[in-house]
Formats: sequence, C-alpha cells, structure tokens
Amino acid sequence: MSVRLYVGNLPEDVDRQVLDDAFAEAGTPATIKLITDRKTNKCRGFGFVTVKTDEEADQFIEKFNGLAIGEISLKIEKALPRAKGEEEDAAPVAAPTPANANKARSGNKGGGNKGGGNKQQQRSSTGDLESMQPDPRWASALEQLKQQLAATSS
Repeated sequence: MSVRLYVGNLPEDVDRQVLDDAFAEAGTPATIKLITDRKTNKCRGFGFVTVKTDEEADQFIEKFNGLAIGEISLKIEKALPRAKGEEEDAAPVAAPTPANANKARSGNKGGGNKGGGNKQQQRSSTGDLESMQPDPRWASALEQLKQQLAATSS
C-alpha cells in the first residue's frame, strides 16, 4: 500500500530535479509530483511524494519536515485522501460564507438571472417582502439593525 505525502511551502522556482536531489538520501521515493499553475507553469507552492509503506512515510516526514530549500522550510505531512472525482490540482475548497451559501441555496450559479433561471426565485424577488424570512443565522443581527434604524429615524 503506497502512502501519499503532502509537501508544502515550496518556492515558485523549484523544479522536480531540486526535490529529487533534496530527497536523494532517503532512497528513491516512488513518485514526486509538483502542482503547477496552468498559465505560468510555476510551482503553486506544494506537491506530493508517494512512498511505498507507512513506515517509510513516517521516516520521510521525520527526516525532511523542516528541510530548508533556499530560505524556506518545507512542511511535510500525510496527505488527506481525495474525494472521488476531485481534480488533482484543484484548489482547496473554502468554507461557505454567508454570501456564497445563499447563492448555493437559491440555485443561482450564473451570478445573475438571465432569461430562464429559477422561477421560484423570480417570484420571490418580485413578491411581497413581508413573506420572505431572513436567514436564521443572521436573524438576531438583522433585528438589531432594524432597531438601530428605527431609533435613528425617530
């Protein structure tokens, strides 16, 4: 069973040969893969090393975690398993913020409602504002804002 290791904190100008040379004293890792930017073809700051066993992975981490390449210390740890269908060089998925969480719930992925779109969303945007309920996570903050607005207008 092979073990995949995440190698982070890599400089942009690093290439595979530099890593091969740096990791040469550990023997030959099964594979080294640098993740590069598609437009610039420069390293995105991380890559992966695959070793054959869990014991080799632990030794590799112990030996090379913190190794300096140039002026930067590497960060090496066991990689988390990829989700099925996930691209290999995809950026990490960020936690949803209130803005993009609302977009995801409404089904509006195009950033605007051009032509077709979600008819339920079209009806609710033109319908009675009283019938719409605020997001429960922000209800208390919304209520405070309403009270402040009422106090400043009176």
